[in-house]
Amino acid sequence: MNAFGLSPLLRQSLHGQDITHYRTELLQKAAQAPTAQTLLDLALVMQLTFEPEQAEAFLTEALKVQQVFNLAHAGRDALRLLVVKTPGDLTANTPIECILENAPVHMDVVYVGPGLAWPQTLPPHDLVFVAVGEGDTHTPVLAQLAQVLAHSPVPVLNKPQYIPQLSRSAAFDLLHTVPGLHMAQTYRVERATLERLSTGHNTLESLGLNLAYPFIVRPLGLHGGIGLSRIDQPQDLAAYLADIGAELFFVANFVNYASDDQLYRKYRVVMVEGKAYLAHMGISTHWMVHYPYREMKEFAARRGEEAHAMLHFDQEFGQRHAMALNGIYDAVKLDYFGFDCAETRDGKLLVFELSNALIIHACDDQAVFPYKIPQMHKIFSAFYAMLRNTVVVQTAP
Repeated sequence: MNAFGLSPLLRQSLHGQDITHYRTELLQKAAQAPTAQTLLDLALVMQLTFEPEQAEAFLTEALKVQQVFNLAHAGRDALRLLVVKTPGDLTANTPIECILENAPVHMDVVYVGPGLAWPQTLPPHDLVFVAVGEGDTHTPVLAQLAQVLAHSPVPVLNKPQYIPQLSRSAAFDLLHTVPGLHMAQTYRVERATLERLSTGHNTLESLGLNLAYPFIVRPLGLHGGIGLSRIDQPQDLAAYLADIGAELFFVANFVNYASDDQLYRKYRVVMVEGKAYLAHMGISTHWMVHYPYREMKEFAARRGEEAHAMLHFDQEFGQRHAMALNGIYDAVKLDYFGFDCAETRDGKLLVFELSNALIIHACDDQAVFPYKIPQMHKIFSAFYAMLRNTVVVQTAP
């Protein structure tokens, strides 16, 4: 794996280490010989040091030089994987470098998107994995990939035609009839509509939307709780809009999923070939649960509960929601994806969002989360087995 790869840098960052010295080293290297790989490494470092504009600029310059990069070398007989990405930040594509860290895979990535057509020549590969995440700006490239990869001579995992249905608004239509599952319908609402609502010129009823206070609102295209807020009354909406300059928002009813102890438990589940795995479980006094965060680090009992949930996932959470989990996989039709979820007070699986680009990694501090590394390696092993099985099935007589 490249010395400046995603996993090593993310691990250092999550452990509180200063990675800005890589930025200095790479800038000096780029000044002497601005290779595409150096520019790509710079873009990654600057994403992790919260310099998005500079990261985008260096990525753009790198892709002017070349579209295809090697992510991992492996032995001569190793599986050869071609990963398809599109330019963007760390949420734009499946973080496959973390999932296949140290796996015996020879991995190349090809970038496609505006101004980046599908190359005529590609490195040899045994299968293709589409890592492009769902997003409004990704719709054209996913449509292009659906046409190009329809004629692929090798297997294609995570077929691009199914990825747009992961959007917050489309996911409700996809999943709301799945038995044992609850999902709040999400609406796309323009800023002008919310402004009228905040001043009392409109009511929720007059909008024709199935909404009631409290509801949650967030700008389109943002993840990780950025810009997400709960609106309990029109005055809250006015204050929110004063701080957020977006023009288009997702709006959905707030579902109170607090347990009897008034703590909120949010699960991140990934599905590999239809089998569900727990990636993390966050427990918080606040309804907006981030992970990892102070509360999980501070309270050993909560980490103990997460460890128990991971160890007994198949027999407990997975068994309770087996029907809903199977229904999600059947509806989504992707080989690999994930979702954030919880449990409603009446025992249903409450799904917040679907994504094929959730950050899944084994970079947490082992001293604090010793149980997480084996769990993540279990997921990674299943992912690698999926790749191997796909190639074996394809080449079997």
